[in-house]
This record gives sequence, C-alpha cells and structure tokens, in this order.
Amino acid sequence: MPTREDAWNLVTEYTNNQNLVRHMLAVEAAMRAYARKWNQDEERWGIVGLVHDFDYERYPDLSVEGHPVVGAGMLRERGWPEEIIRAVLAHAGEYTGVRPESRMERALVSVDELTGFLVAVALVRPTKDIRDVKEVSSVRKKWKDRAFAAAVSRDEIEHACQELGVDLWIEHVPLVLGAMQAIAGELGLDGQLG
Repeated sequence: MPTREDAWNLVTEYTNNQNLVRHMLAVEAAMRAYARKWNQDEERWGIVGLVHDFDYERYPDLSVEGHPVVGAGMLRERGWPEEIIRAVLAHAGEYTGVRPESRMERALVSVDELTGFLVAVALVRPTKDIRDVKEVSSVRKKWKDRAFAAAVSRDEIEHACQELGVDLWIEHVPLVLGAMQAIAGELGLDGQLG
C-alpha cells in the first residue's frame, strides 16, 4: 500500500499548478472526512483523493489517451493497488467506461466537483476565507444561480450524492465544507490571498 508521502511525491512530481494541487488537497480532505464518517480506511481514501488528478496537468485531454487513463497506467506500472487505480478511473467514468461502484469510488465522484464549487463560494467573499462560509444556505443560494461557477456540474454532484446515499444539503455540503475549512491555509482560502 502506498503511503501518503508516496502520493504527495507523485502529485508534486507531475503538477506545478498550485490551484490544481490545492484541488487535490481539498478532495483528499473530503475523502478522509467520509472515511471517518463511515469508519473506513482514512489513509487509503485520502490517498485516492490526493492522486485522482495527478496526471491532469500533463495529460489534460479527457480521453483514452489522456487523463485519467494515462495516470492509471502510471499507477499500475508503479505497483499501486487496483482498488486505487479503479477509483481514479471511475471518477471520470464517462471517458473511461469505469462506473463508480464502491462507496469510495462514489464518494470521490461526489466530492470532486463540489470542492471546486466551494472554492468559488469562498473566493467571492470579501475575506476570501472559506471559514467565513458559515451557513449551508449561503452555498445553496449560489448553487441556484446557474451562472455562478457555471462549469461545475450540479447534476453530476446531485446524482453522485444519490448514488452515495447522502443528502446533498444535510450531509454532503456540510461534511465537505468542514473538511476544507479544516485545511483553509493549505488551500489558500484563509484570507491571506485577499
């Protein structure tokens, strides 16, 4: 089983874009929060979140010749467990043909897009501090505005939550938001950029 350090080394080897690194850290934090909630292997779930996009900067083409297929191949060559490789492939199932089946795979799909949306919510705050996003209702208000963070697929997140068996507003958003707030500094969302 690879360690968190192995995962981090992979991310830093292949990714220079700080926003992409922060995205992977946010997904890692959310995956760890779900693992804790369901008494799963927090290390494994966190590693899946951390490496899911490690190849994206170099291979941004979402296809069988790009992300995440290339990354999955690299992980396989390095002897990573199939469970992690499958989760990486499943987070882009529309391109890879690997549909999320396990709870870990479904959690990855459900948190991936939401982290980006929550970053956008934080960045429109005067403080640019995600810890100042106190109410789920403020996230929901932005959610309803389809022009806000228009690239985020709300339908994908809603569907993923259904597949995961969690309520978007009662469970999912609060859990992911809390996980990201706990590492606000690492995400550059602690008001220091404003």
